[in-house]
Amino acid sequence: MAKKSKPLIWLEYAAVRSLLGFLAVLPEKAAVSVSTSVAMTAYYLLGSLRRVAMTNLHIAFPELDESEHKRLAKGAFKNLGRVLGAMSHFPAATRESLAKTIEFQIDPDVYAEYESLKADGRGVIIVSPHLGNWEVLVYGWSALKEPISYLARPLDNPKIEALTVSLRTKFGNRPINKTNSVSRAMKILREGGILGILADVNAHPKEGVFVPFFGVPACTSSGVALLAMRTNAAIIPMCGAWDEEKQHYVGVHGRIVYPSNTGDRHRDVAETTAQFTAEVEKLIRKYPDQWLWIHKRWKTRPPGEPELYT
Repeated sequence: MAKKSKPLIWLEYAAVRSLLGFLAVLPEKAAVSVSTSVAMTAYYLLGSLRRVAMTNLHIAFPELDESEHKRLAKGAFKNLGRVLGAMSHFPAATRESLAKTIEFQIDPDVYAEYESLKADGRGVIIVSPHLGNWEVLVYGWSALKEPISYLARPLDNPKIEALTVSLRTKFGNRPINKTNSVSRAMKILREGGILGILADVNAHPKEGVFVPFFGVPACTSSGVALLAMRTNAAIIPMCGAWDEEKQHYVGVHGRIVYPSNTGDRHRDVAETTAQFTAEVEKLIRKYPDQWLWIHKRWKTRPPGEPELYT
């Protein structure tokens, strides 16, 4: 990707800063209302993204009719607006306000298992899909539980990247550049730390394995499994979903996944990846109108299979 010119960097930064600044001066509910309205306008204007969402929904939910697919696609756009609206109020957030923004619904047995892992000095990988508000999830966890390190690929605009990092790290979260991050990530996990990873996007064949996702093979990054296997870390699939009835986010999770250890590296990677991907799918099925359906999740196909996106 070509390096952006300084004028373009500043222009993009000014646009983002102005939008976030405008939303920040509004009451949070009003900010979310404005940002979701913008997102719904994007649904009608951005035909290519809308078509990707509809293709994905046909793949994932072939049993649903067209009207239901459209409802879920609209929900995905609305959810992105909600993410932006909530993030615009991060600078003013306090631990007290975040306790009202997100409620962590952790099963007592799972939490006891998590505490046991921490007591034993084992690392934990929190795997979150692009479901609900992943920004509020890690932000709330850092403020109400404990700070985490998170893997993220830096944005191609350094000014916007710096702004984003400043918002995410207010309560102690630590960013790790996804590029050449393996040694640092392993050190954190071996020291009993927590690592957050968004692991539900399409992967290149050299970087992933094919595992079932909504019944269709999906190339999924092998990085999570490899990190867990090399550091004996546990994997907790989790998301911060919007609860319309409660009018706040809920942090919900799947079962804790432990890395397979048969001695066959390729089999262990595939099995571990399939296990946490199945848990991620369960979360998406629970909140299907809050996932990032506009991403070409099944773009990479097994050898010989036709393209799914036109």
